[in-house]
Amino acid sequence: MSDNIRILIASDIHAGYGEGKKIIDEDSFIGLEETLSHAAQQDVDFVLLGGDLFHESIPTRYTEHKVISLLRKYCLNDREVAMQMISDPKEVFENSQFKLVNYEDPNINVGLPIFSIHGFNGIRYFT
Repeated sequence: MSDNIRILIASDIHAGYGEGKKIIDEDSFIGLEETLSHAAQQDVDFVLLGGDLFHESIPTRYTEHKVISLLRKYCLNDREVAMQMISDPKEVFENSQFKLVNYEDPNINVGLPIFSIHGFNGIRYFT
């Protein structure tokens, strides 16, 4: 085991963008799959999504299904996760039904953790 941490950083996936448009309707999902596939091939320790996983704040059922399917395909496996959460779970999960991070849950086989930062779709810059 190495002391190095390998992180794949991606952002602005915008899953669901172009949904229903003939030429680009699957592009965002293809981009997400390429990202996750590359992460798996490069054997990264985790993926950091720097915002805007979904294009809409309330994605369609189709978009949710596509994203969950890709996460299951690439993130659920028997690969050992060489990280541990050192924050106090009582503080981190105090208002949650979950009491530990999912990659440490013995009932879920997370082999590729993803950490996502909430993005804001709609920032306007004025000069």
